[in-house]
Amino acid sequence: MTDIHSNKAPEPVGHYPHAKKVGNLLFLSGVGPRERNTKKIPGVELDALGKIISYDIAEQCHSVFKNIRMILEDAGSSWDQIIDVTVFLTNMKDDFSIYNKLWAEYFNENPPCRTTIEINCLPTPIAIELKVMATVNTAK
Repeated sequence: MTDIHSNKAPEPVGHYPHAKKVGNLLFLSGVGPRERNTKKIPGVELDALGKIISYDIAEQCHSVFKNIRMILEDAGSSWDQIIDVTVFLTNMKDDFSIYNKLWAEYFNENPPCRTTIEINCLPTPIAIELKVMATVNTAK
């Protein structure tokens, strides 16, 4: 097993690597839309206490997909090598249709397997997090 730490993706919010490589498989830790070296979350407006005032799920989706792509590339994989995704949404009723539309755009050919789960919160004030499994180019 090899730990993967991306120099481009946002830092993990706990003691864990961005991903683990086992043979030709890559297992990403949960990835959200935060930006690296900051607490900024694209598409999220917080009050003085850090509570969500409003959020834009489309902007968060674009950001989380960008973060995943960076981790995959740093690990010797790529977007088209994703094989399974677990998606955590905090508001299935309002956000699923937007997220589902963007998913179809990002995975317009040969989409991976997917499971979408609604949860009541995530560790930071975000509305979406993805858990990804992909294959890795063995030559890298």
